[in-house]
Amino acid sequence: MYTEQGNQPKELQRSMKSRHLFMLSLGGVIGTGLFLGSGYAIGEAGPAGAIVAYLVGGLLMYLVMVCLGELSVIMPVSGSFQAHAARFIGPATGFVIGWTYWMSWALYVGLEFIAAGLLMSRWFPDTPVWVWCTVFALLLFGINALTTRSFAETEYWFSGIKVLTVILFIVIGGAAMFGIIPMEGNPAPFLTNFVGDGLFPTGFTGIFISMMTVVYAFQGSEIMGVAAGETEEPEKNIPRAIRSIVIRILLFYVLATFVLSAIVPWKEAGVLESPFVTVFEMTGIPYAADIMNFVILTAVLSVGNTGLFACTRILFSLSQTGMAPAAFGKVNRRGVPMNALLVTLVFALLSLLTSVVAEETLFVVLLAISGVGGVLTWMAIAFAQYRFRKQYIREGGRVEDLKFKVPFFPFVPILCLIMCTGIFVFTAYDPTQRTSLYWGFGFVAVCYLFYYFKFTRKKAEAPALTTTAEQPDKLAP
Repeated sequence: MYTEQGNQPKELQRSMKSRHLFMLSLGGVIGTGLFLGSGYAIGEAGPAGAIVAYLVGGLLMYLVMVCLGELSVIMPVSGSFQAHAARFIGPATGFVIGWTYWMSWALYVGLEFIAAGLLMSRWFPDTPVWVWCTVFALLLFGINALTTRSFAETEYWFSGIKVLTVILFIVIGGAAMFGIIPMEGNPAPFLTNFVGDGLFPTGFTGIFISMMTVVYAFQGSEIMGVAAGETEEPEKNIPRAIRSIVIRILLFYVLATFVLSAIVPWKEAGVLESPFVTVFEMTGIPYAADIMNFVILTAVLSVGNTGLFACTRILFSLSQTGMAPAAFGKVNRRGVPMNALLVTLVFALLSLLTSVVAEETLFVVLLAISGVGGVLTWMAIAFAQYRFRKQYIREGGRVEDLKFKVPFFPFVPILCLIMCTGIFVFTAYDPTQRTSLYWGFGFVAVCYLFYYFKFTRKKAEAPALTTTAEQPDKLAP
């Protein structure tokens, strides 16, 4: 008898509440991609083009989230989509997705340490960056090493600071746009900057180029699935988080982009280090640059905090199926997979070194694999949901019995797969990003070959795929 409330191995604790899950997903998407990357999107696609890119990216994010939601409710385990891919697509795909996703996030954790150190240089110019990297690495390690609840609470407040900043930006910027708040003696721009050079000054090419940046900015929303195994009442809290998260993310991104485009000419927005700082300074807010430096520091630490958590749980999930050393599946008395956390931190610090000593070689390769790995993860989520629903119905399950279900099946997962494939096609047409596909897909091929020689050729030694305490024989209730 299959039960939708999957049982996570007893050592992990379901201590995340609904508010934690919601802010974890929201905070995973609202970060430097918005505070720093929004100007780039506007500069590439123009005012309306950037908004179209965010809307299309938001649609893709919604498709991924509902597919992940159905899978996470029926099978709420730590590691989520890695376990789903192994169960419903195949163990080799689960192996590839798990290790690629782990490496991607571990790399970005290392980059966030560097970014945090550089941001601190504004206030402490005489302190070496490596000192701050060490301080923040120890801080985030300590947060993740305590309990799942300590991680969730910290991330809740990190995300709260970012969300409050975006809301204030939209309100203050909107008031300045219509002349309610003066802008250093300049007349209110209204929609002059927004429509001055046309809505799409760079054509559809600019939209396609900015789409890549937008999709990468939205990656991180799937963290909700990684946390499913440690969430209270996942059958209630996961659907609730999905229903509210996508629309709010889109509102924040679209409204912020609209306000930014109206106040700052689109050509200038593309070259600004932080367009948010520029807008706050134009409205006369004192210490605007320092305030935004603090907010961006918070966003950077939030990404690092979430990345350590995600990597630790992915390694834990891989160990449960024999795809990683069993030591990564051991947890301490607080319910934290400490070995997985330590290995992730070490890899993150080593990747940090490659950004200094091997920037043009190994570091570039790692970045390429990370970019490709994120999109492949979204594709795996959609395909796993498609395979699950087909198998569920074939074995006698009733769709109306699912507590959360993907609407318009099979259109949603198929459209998701098509859109993700389109991203790779657009990337191939961009000479500056084409090389990333070679390295990314090359790494994936190596992972499949490794799995084949390690596991498939020794079927007698291959581990059983157990995603719950006792793997059910059938999917149907």
